[in-house]
Amino acid sequence: MSVKKTSLDELRIDRSGQKRSGSAGWILAGIILAAALLALLLWWLNQPKPLPVQTGVARANSVNAPLTERTVLNASGYVTARREATVSSKVTGKVVQVLIEEGMRVEEGQVLARLDDVNVKASLALAEAQWLSAKASLEETRVRINEAQINYRRTSDLTKNNISAQAELDRAEAEVNSLKARLQQQEALVTVAERDLAGWQQHLEDTVIRAPFGGVVTSKNAQPGEMISPVSAGGGFTRTGICTIVDMTSLEIEIDVNESYINRVQPAQAVVATLDAYPEWKIPCRVIAIIPTADRQKSTVRVRVGFDALDARILPEMSIKVAFRETEKASGSEPSGVSIPKTAVQKREGRDVVMVIRDGRAERRAVTVSATSADAVFVSAGLADGERVILDGPPGLTDGTPVFDDHPQ
Repeated sequence: MSVKKTSLDELRIDRSGQKRSGSAGWILAGIILAAALLALLLWWLNQPKPLPVQTGVARANSVNAPLTERTVLNASGYVTARREATVSSKVTGKVVQVLIEEGMRVEEGQVLARLDDVNVKASLALAEAQWLSAKASLEETRVRINEAQINYRRTSDLTKNNISAQAELDRAEAEVNSLKARLQQQEALVTVAERDLAGWQQHLEDTVIRAPFGGVVTSKNAQPGEMISPVSAGGGFTRTGICTIVDMTSLEIEIDVNESYINRVQPAQAVVATLDAYPEWKIPCRVIAIIPTADRQKSTVRVRVGFDALDARILPEMSIKVAFRETEKASGSEPSGVSIPKTAVQKREGRDVVMVIRDGRAERRAVTVSATSADAVFVSAGLADGERVILDGPPGLTDGTPVFDDHPQ
């Protein structure tokens, strides 16, 4: 019995050693973690703290060279209208009504005057009567053709039955063909009458004189009772126009420039004009065109100048003086590049350097200074527009030092 008990005790598993081994492992892991945290704390405490700095922004010079204008040529000319017309009639006739006065504004198609239309209306009535007569004759012929065709069919049936002679049939057929020919002739006469009627209607319309375009009446040349003609009849008793209309939106300046100075004039060139009536008023203008031919007698070239904006004070045929302007760069202008505050530039090893903030750290940058002023430095190379530079760098500031913007400017 004791032998069996001893055998069973030998088979039992002893777990006391495993418990002691597991406890030792947890203690070792805790020691390692504490050491790592302590090392991380020491590393963080030894890291350099970001230095507070004051910064400024590099600004690009908005104008590299201010532009100025100077006068290269003075000339004189007159205000002219690009659209101007003396309105006349298409036919010779007596004026019975004039509906405009000087200074009156008219629209395109507006009635300006009327001529005597008594004879034209009489001819128009005659033409209308002839047209109606031709149409009536046409209808009569159509009725007679219908009757002749019925007679032809009846005669044809009788001839087939040997009741009527062949001569009667031939006579009926000839009657039908004759009436058809007369119908064609009368249709042509109706067309002629229609054309004649349309012609007299146009003659009647021509006795009404209308404005060819919108504008202002600048002169009234005819009165009721006077004769008017599209051509000059001589003798001075026949007018050739009712009035003169000027399109005020087409006003421009016409100048004769001496051909020796035409090289100073360019298309779209700026021009300052001054009316003799308003000597203190400077009117901005532009060159529209240089006419590509010269006047042999006067040795001049015609130049067209347009107004930038029209004004009611500008009138046709006014005398005007113009100054052709040329744009040039002013001397003593700011240099190109960027400008930064003067306190951002330092001398290091004989060179001009600035400290730039890049990704939270100071970055040393060599620059090229092109000019200085009382409180700014103009840098032509080494900086870009919008970069932030450190002003009055604190002691210990080196390339790569962590910094933060304390007082941005």
